[in-house]
Amino acid sequence: MNQYTVIGFRVERAGPLALLQDAGRFGVRRLGVTQGGPADLHGWAWANRLAGNPWGTAALEITFGGLTLVAERDLTLAVAGADLGATLEGSPLPLWETVTVREGQRLTFGSPRHGLRAYLAVAGGFHAEPVLGSVSCVVREGLGGFDGRGSKLADGDRLAVRADAGRRVAKQEVPEGERPDYAEPATLALLPGAQVADFSGDSLFAAFNRPWRVDDRADRMGVRLTGPRLTCRIGSLISEGIGLGAVQVPPDGQPIALLNDRQTIGGYPRLGALTPLAASRLAQCLPGQALRLRPTTPERSLAALRRFRDAVAG
Repeated sequence: MNQYTVIGFRVERAGPLALLQDAGRFGVRRLGVTQGGPADLHGWAWANRLAGNPWGTAALEITFGGLTLVAERDLTLAVAGADLGATLEGSPLPLWETVTVREGQRLTFGSPRHGLRAYLAVAGGFHAEPVLGSVSCVVREGLGGFDGRGSKLADGDRLAVRADAGRRVAKQEVPEGERPDYAEPATLALLPGAQVADFSGDSLFAAFNRPWRVDDRADRMGVRLTGPRLTCRIGSLISEGIGLGAVQVPPDGQPIALLNDRQTIGGYPRLGALTPLAASRLAQCLPGQALRLRPTTPERSLAALRRFRDAVAG
């Protein structure tokens, strides 16, 4: 806390998993420290844009819901990403738009209706002390978050925000096509990787032409997919660096797509890597939800990412 920050919320009920996330922790993987940051970059970025914040501002990632916050002052905020049945004083909270909350009002997130993770951004941003250049919370590594020790929110926590968090923010509209329909089966763009030619032809056909389902073994580290068994003539590799969205295939033939809190190196062959926006979409898929993989090129992936960044920048 300093002269520029104040208490914005008190946590009345913490829920299973609510974490502070800025854009992520970069330049430290050589130390064995993972990236962190928002699992759904798309929802996080739009929440910040609608709250009038620049790229990189810290927001709250709320997984599964179950969170109740009490405003300690008037605040301007926005919620984007999943529909977790959010209410303000018992009335439905508008999503994907700017909202004003008054001191003493309760903001409650229920359970997933569509999608898995919602992002709450406050005008000016949440405040915490950076650890290794970022406030992103990685529970496994004990880094970042509101306390600097990688803790998820707990009952009674008080959340600091910028002192101007109640300022008026101009209403902004989300462009058509930028608000995903999380109820629809996802199609995830994948960049084929260095070992793709070592998978059998039948496996490659199945990977891109058969449906997959999200397993219940899924978290911020990675998501296991269940479906056709993929076979690769490479059993294991010398461990190498693992990027966001890498799709590893262990000996059981069921792919694992690695997300923000992934390990920094791995030795399973890789089918390829999901694009950043595909990894974001996967992070919103509930266990049991169907999806498909679609091969893409670096040029198309980069063009899609640029369009997204341009839309968020306005």
